[in-house]
Amino acid sequence: MFLKKVMVAGAMSALLGTSAYAGGHANCGPDGASVRILGSDFPAIQAVAGAAEANCSGGAGEFTVNLRDDTRDMMNQALTPNPAEYTSVIVANSTLTQLMNDDLVRPLNDLVDKYGANLKPHQLITIDGNVMAIAFMANSQHLFTRTDILEQAGVEGTPASVEEMVAAAEKIRAAGIMEYPIAMNMKVGWNVGEVFNLFYFANGGELFKPGTAEPAVNSAAGVAALNSIKSLLEYTHPDHLSHASNETQALWEAGQAAMAIMWGSRGGAVLDDEGSTAEVTENTVLSMAPTANGGSTPAATLWWDGVTIAKNVPDADAEASFAALVSGLNADLMKEHNDKAIWLIDGFQPGPAAAGVSATANAGAKPYPMIPFVNLMHNALGSELVDFYKGTESAEDALADVEAAYVTAAKEAGFLN
Repeated sequence: MFLKKVMVAGAMSALLGTSAYAGGHANCGPDGASVRILGSDFPAIQAVAGAAEANCSGGAGEFTVNLRDDTRDMMNQALTPNPAEYTSVIVANSTLTQLMNDDLVRPLNDLVDKYGANLKPHQLITIDGNVMAIAFMANSQHLFTRTDILEQAGVEGTPASVEEMVAAAEKIRAAGIMEYPIAMNMKVGWNVGEVFNLFYFANGGELFKPGTAEPAVNSAAGVAALNSIKSLLEYTHPDHLSHASNETQALWEAGQAAMAIMWGSRGGAVLDDEGSTAEVTENTVLSMAPTANGGSTPAATLWWDGVTIAKNVPDADAEASFAALVSGLNADLMKEHNDKAIWLIDGFQPGPAAAGVSATANAGAKPYPMIPFVNLMHNALGSELVDFYKGTESAEDALADVEAAYVTAAKEAGFLN
């Protein structure tokens, strides 16, 4: 059964500041229960998990938090036993469907009724009438630029398209300022697949034939997307196939890039006064993701991150985990961590770190698809496009390999006959 697509675009309209929620003493659910949280390791999730622990660890029999870079690779295995290894996983669009495909997370309607007084409708990720996750932040890729370097190279204004980025990069290189002025998350695997999605959607592509699980990436839009990406890679560090968010952020903060397509969730860390220099932070501007080939759709996907509760855990542990995590989703969290994310929480005041995500969403970037077989396509893209980027295979052959790998996986999973 196909999951209904859940659109994050509506939630983006909630990015404007809202009235603060005056939270009282946290209601942490049953005493003595076990709370075991798994999530990705970046500042916003650190803040949410930290607030839950600060509010509710005192009454819990066990309270553990495991934040790591490879959660998507091990979360299903961790939630499959009964009891599951974790009581809650903090997920995003694609990883919710990954867990739901294996029936590993529980509906949250009753817990929302009991503990969700401070939650807003746009935070409730609802599928077929069931609240399956509580979204607390929005995210998207967008453009980071160094205005001082662009000016030094004679580039006027902020690049708005791939073609303008390439032209600016050539000027920077020709002026001897930087040999590799562009940074992108191109690490082999998930990041390679996601970068294709950005530019495929920007070129008007759809991953699947309408209403089916049949692949549709071996197309003119697919070839155009790969050529857009390769034109940018001419100006990235030779090790770009090993670069994910931590590496691109490090390049930026070290002053070794002038333009980057990175996640909005890195904006706060880049603009703060830690890990970099005033020269970098004061000249960094966050703006809309670039368009491609004369189109108007930004090369980005819209995402949310949110809370799920494991199905294979005792009800008391599930309740305590939900109560702890939502206890911190209020204005108190915003007072301390406002600039660490594009929050979907009352009290958020958008600042410079939110500018790129807001501009990208308002320009019509596409939400990442929430359909059961999208992870199979993403995996195929992440593995089969690498030869194209290494220059050993044509765009058409690489896309044919993607479709073949996807079809094999989709048949094994029962999505195709």
